[in-house]
Amino acid sequence: MIKLVITDMDGTFLDSKGEYNREFYQEIRDLMAQKNVAFAACTGKQCDRVEQLFGPENTEGLWILGDSAARIKRNGEFVYESLIKNKLGLEMIAKLEAFRLDYVIIACTSAGAIVKDTVPDEIFNRMKHSYSELRRVADFNEIDVDFVKISVYDEKEDSFHTRTQLAEFFDKAYIVASEGAWIDISDVGVHKGTTVARLQEILGVTPAETMVFGDGLNDLELMEAGLYSFAMRNGFPETKAAANFIARSNDEDAVLHTIKMMLALQ
Repeated sequence: MIKLVITDMDGTFLDSKGEYNREFYQEIRDLMAQKNVAFAACTGKQCDRVEQLFGPENTEGLWILGDSAARIKRNGEFVYESLIKNKLGLEMIAKLEAFRLDYVIIACTSAGAIVKDTVPDEIFNRMKHSYSELRRVADFNEIDVDFVKISVYDEKEDSFHTRTQLAEFFDKAYIVASEGAWIDISDVGVHKGTTVARLQEILGVTPAETMVFGDGLNDLELMEAGLYSFAMRNGFPETKAAANFIARSNDEDAVLHTIKMMLALQ
């Protein structure tokens, strides 16, 4: 019996325009409530940004595994977070800046996301779709607090190569190129799989009672967290291979349709 549903956001729950079927979601949300099924969004987006996307009418009871699963938030309260120490974070940022200067480094702290003041307005405004609090600094060394996560956005889509430049940090942080344009860095040993396991422990739910959805390479561990693992048709081949099932694409409300179909069986 399914007791927990967890979905990635971009490329999975959200369509190609970054939206979702709100009317259909209301129907499925009511269905999950009737069946006593918990629902969680597991994403690289800031927790606050996820709350904005769903809206106040849809966030009550929603579990948010945000900031690349470095934090768990529910009903406005953080129940878990694992941070990158400031010194280590600045060392990785310095390494990234020494390698190249033509991608965008996004340093996320508990107070919000931070980019350099050299980031063009067009990209800065685009970043606001993922970060509710976003500001510029002249130098990342101005940051004196720990990091929730660090991300790299590369319009040249060379992230798989860039990740190799951080090999010296592989035993100190979790570093994943989720796709050609994105790298996400979180605290060592912290990824979607480990944070889902923590949520399962909180809820008293087993992987055999969990359904998960994802599309990217940063969803590989997520696919291992639930017996009912669905990769999106538009997902990476590696993610599809790791999943037990394939769902329709993110532009077909596939997550919602699949939840409805599966819960109708129990």
